[in-house]
Amino acid sequence: MVEKDVTLSIHLTEDDTETVAVTRLDLQGEHFEGEGRARRNPIDPPYPVIGEELAIARALSELHNRLMEAAQDKIDKHLVH
Repeated sequence: MVEKDVTLSIHLTEDDTETVAVTRLDLQGEHFEGEGRARRNPIDPPYPVIGEELAIARALSELHNRLMEAAQDKIDKHLVH
C-alpha cells in the first residue's frame, strides 16, 4: 500500500464588493490552478462568508475541471489504442 499527502492551497482576496479565490494543487510534478469570483450586490448587506463560500466553490469547480481534463488527456494518450 502506498500513501501520499497532496496539499491543496486556497488563497482569498476580498474587498467591499468582490471575493476572489485561487486554488493551487501540485500533483506529481504537475501544477493545477482554479479561480473563482463572487460579487456582492450593492443592495445586499455585507456578509463576507457567503462570498468566500461562493468564490471557493467556483475555484474548486474550475480546479476539478482542469484535473478531469488532465486525467482524460492521459487516458487518451496512454490507455486508448
